[in-house]
Amino acid sequence: MTSKHQIAQVNIARALAPIDDPLMADFVAQLDTINVLADASPGFVWRLQTEAGDATALQPYDDDRILVNLSVWETPAQLKDFVFRSAHAAVMRERKNWFERFGKAYTALWWIEGGHIPTVDEAKERLLHLQTHGDTPFAFTFARLFPQPSAPASLLTQEN
Repeated sequence: MTSKHQIAQVNIARALAPIDDPLMADFVAQLDTINVLADASPGFVWRLQTEAGDATALQPYDDDRILVNLSVWETPAQLKDFVFRSAHAAVMRERKNWFERFGKAYTALWWIEGGHIPTVDEAKERLLHLQTHGDTPFAFTFARLFPQPSAPASLLTQEN
């Protein structure tokens, strides 16, 4: 029996300044609104957050200015609608005001078994794999979506 899969996504960004710097104030001011929008969006399943309601306090990289966003959605289409067709898109258009340009991939998608909550370490592994190998079934981008696997995600390996 094939389990229903969901799509996980991670994206990282390196802030131009510490999160509490006045330069980041406009970004921080929009976090709650965008997070509420995500939580209420069709297909939304879960997002990484602390008790404060966002993930800005987490520091999964040695660089404390790298912010991480990790979430799970029912389908890639629903995630894409949120990212590119909701009020989130306007915030993305302003990202140059708060974040440096990355010279490598900063967003990765991958299939997970329904009900699985990805860890930050798992997300970092997927993103690094994408940066190293490009789009593969293990980690990919919207530019090259891979189909939902027919085998349980736990049986998939990096070589698939």
